[in-house]
Amino acid sequence: MGFFSGPGTVAAQSIHQRRVATGLLAALEQHPGGVAGLLQTLRAKGLGDRVSAWTRGEQNRATPEEIYEGLDGTVLIERTALHAGVSREVVSAVLMTLLPLLLRHFAPGETVAPQSQFGTLARELMSKIL
Repeated sequence: MGFFSGPGTVAAQSIHQRRVATGLLAALEQHPGGVAGLLQTLRAKGLGDRVSAWTRGEQNRATPEEIYEGLDGTVLIERTALHAGVSREVVSAVLMTLLPLLLRHFAPGETVAPQSQFGTLARELMSKIL
């Protein structure tokens, strides 16, 4: 049985996605360079092809392990987990689908949106998850 399989899966996924999305947005405020720093980190950790695909809106999923390795050393997973009130494993699993969506909204075509648009973009992102 997988991490997100079994009874109550849809409800649990929805709750986890909302918590992780909120936690990630809060953690990104503390992340060096914000979204631009996140892009740079992921590229440096070998996920450049995935980052390019995600910012173009392509569904090129990474495994939880790839997400964890791509963000290892940044404390972003740990901060997201802390803000979300879930485990690092849950964060890594949810980021498989959330990270591509986040990057498509905040860095379309690998161009990071101006900070002044982040509030609107965050609301749009959350409306797609809720």
